[in-house]
Amino acid sequence: MSARTRVAVIGGGQSCEHEVSLASAASVAGALDPAAYDVVRLTIDPHGTWLDGGQRPIGLAGAAHVLRGCDVVLPVVHGPRGEDGTLAALCELAGLPYVGSRVGAGALAMDKWATKLVAEAVGIRTAPAALLTAATAPTYLWTHPVVVKPVAAGSSHGVSLVERPGQLAAALDAALALDDRVLVEDLLVGREVDIAVIARPDGSRLLSPPLEVVVDGLFDHDAKYGGGADFRVPASLTETEGKAVKDAALAVFDALGCRGVARVDFFVTDAGVVLNEVNTMPGFTAHSQVPRMYAAAGLPYPALLDLLVRDALATPCG
Repeated sequence: MSARTRVAVIGGGQSCEHEVSLASAASVAGALDPAAYDVVRLTIDPHGTWLDGGQRPIGLAGAAHVLRGCDVVLPVVHGPRGEDGTLAALCELAGLPYVGSRVGAGALAMDKWATKLVAEAVGIRTAPAALLTAATAPTYLWTHPVVVKPVAAGSSHGVSLVERPGQLAAALDAALALDDRVLVEDLLVGREVDIAVIARPDGSRLLSPPLEVVVDGLFDHDAKYGGGADFRVPASLTETEGKAVKDAALAVFDALGCRGVARVDFFVTDAGVVLNEVNTMPGFTAHSQVPRMYAAAGLPYPALLDLLVRDALATPCG
């Protein structure tokens, strides 16, 4: 290993989260301490072509050559063909240490229906939901307000609140444009509370303070990235609510087999804590939820990145 650790930061990707991933990757690459890290930037364009730091096409073979010269990989690619275990598999096959969950956990957590099944199996409540495809969607009968979302997408793309029957068809079309399976979930009344979990190489877990998302209406893509959401950290929770969020986050993180860092999103309702989803490579600019949460606990953004990279180097591949 060189005097400085050579870390490949990968951004972009072929999913609807391409632009969000570019922002995360640029922020990560810029925040890594240049005294400790030699950052190598790689980008996957929307068509799947790999680009080098100068945005020149190098293809997968060229990217593999670059990666072989790195000590560790930090894949900041959100959504399908990235966060879903795809890049983890590439790193595993190359024998490269990398930040984040392994193949199976990434695939499970990206699949919101599978995540529901795992969570319910370990006693964590999720919103009642129906799983639909293009073939079965026309048979769904609207009877009450629901949220329609793709099974495997992020950044709230394709998510719609359906409060009237006439809104259903357009909501299903929007979700099916991004995935061949969609969830129709009961609309829950509660506070949106997130918490992050980091798995350390020694088996310990480092939880962040919880964060509350305060927004008028649905926390959709526009609210998430248009400045319409108010992130409050630490969230104002009772001792009982705080413990329930932490216990549920740890339980689902471990049940899915997550590694590195993940953000676990909940609704805190009058009836208790309900899991919304798990993000194994969440948004990672300095202003994103996970860095904000750890910063509130005294772990600044560059130190958080340093922790994740050094933990990846200390964790055996496979």
